[in-house]
Amino acid sequence: MSKSIVQLSLKKSLSILLFIVLLFAIGGGLYLKQGVETPLRINEPTLFKVEKGASVNAVCRQFMKNDWLSECLTLKVSSKLNAVSSQIQSGTYQLQPEQTLKSAIALFVSGKTHQFPFTIIDGENIYQVLDKVSKSPYLIDDVNDKSFIELSKALNLRADTPEGYLAPDTYFVEAETSATAVLLRAVEKQKIRLEKVWSERQPSRLKTPYELLKLASIVEKESALASERNTIASVFFNRLDEKMRLQTDPTIIYGIWKEYKGDIKRVHIKQKTPYNTYRINGLPPTPIANPSLGSLLAVAHPESTDYFYFVASGDGGHVFSKTLAEHNKALRAYLAKQKAKQKAEQETNAPSQNR
Repeated sequence: MSKSIVQLSLKKSLSILLFIVLLFAIGGGLYLKQGVETPLRINEPTLFKVEKGASVNAVCRQFMKNDWLSECLTLKVSSKLNAVSSQIQSGTYQLQPEQTLKSAIALFVSGKTHQFPFTIIDGENIYQVLDKVSKSPYLIDDVNDKSFIELSKALNLRADTPEGYLAPDTYFVEAETSATAVLLRAVEKQKIRLEKVWSERQPSRLKTPYELLKLASIVEKESALASERNTIASVFFNRLDEKMRLQTDPTIIYGIWKEYKGDIKRVHIKQKTPYNTYRINGLPPTPIANPSLGSLLAVAHPESTDYFYFVASGDGGHVFSKTLAEHNKALRAYLAKQKAKQKAEQETNAPSQNR
């Protein structure tokens, strides 16, 4: 056999071999592409935790354990080719229905963890906020074992209690965020609000921002309607100016918070606590709730009125009065309305005599 024939045969064999290799490469590439583009078997938004130091293999095994995936080979090969195995970041992520394997790994590499909401509602007090913390599945509770003084120190506050200093809002946090970190954000926001409101306030008898915070917390608890806040604030200013006691029920409730069962009784009104404004003069020693920006502004800019009293109207608002006689009349009207309402409810719920 001539040398040229041997060379030709060798070239032909190499061509066939290269063709076979190319076919395998294309097939393997398509297999890998199809594998990583396969949707995970997830039917609804689902939280998934990537542990610290977890590898792509560990993530894939967990996917298979959850029955979201059938095999891990494609992911292992793909992650090695793309060098992402060491790039995934720990945290809790939210996976979406039909999300692909490729997209899920890209999410873990991005570090865009799911953000959980923690909401402080307008007028909630410190007891209620701490209770929320204790029940939160995604916060690390490092606050409920502290006294109020210790907690205030941890939150960079000079007051004896954090009450009033937690700005009502929704705060988005990663899983396993410390409660202290969340409350620090709330404190900083309330400090900024209070400083701005204080600097722009109308002249009044209030001597410090803390006094404004106290009164705003009372206005917050007394105001069912935002439109009445400035008027309610005016009532309290008028009473303070005339050295009248504030006589506001929310201060009674705060003073007996741990024993309060939902109804204010006559004994509670007579009970002397540091917060009972039926028994003490002036403002209570601390705020009684965490006031909204609206209540801070209402106290900084109260309406100018001659009102000294208000009572619930029965429809969500209040009736305001200048004199005690007017107030007592409005109170009788409210009680009559409540009595008629209760009677109507009893008649509606009573079993029929004809059955």
